[in-house]
Amino acid sequence: MPVATSRVTSKYQATLPLPVRTALGIRPGDTVAYEIEKGAVKLRRATPLDLAYARAVESTLTEWDSPADDRAYRDI
Repeated sequence: MPVATSRVTSKYQATLPLPVRTALGIRPGDTVAYEIEKGAVKLRRATPLDLAYARAVESTLTEWDSPADDRAYRDI
């Protein structure tokens, strides 16, 4: 199985390596989905259903969205 790596920045951002983008058919502007299970993470191109779900729950996720929360949790 081929291995591709990238470095995480101080803002916790990483560039998807070309082999990953090619394998998943990811283009600029696409959304990716992360499936987390038992210590492993799968990355895949998000589907319309993923996006619809995210939009549906987005307004419920503001409870911890304040400058104080950003400061408290920024190093996690």
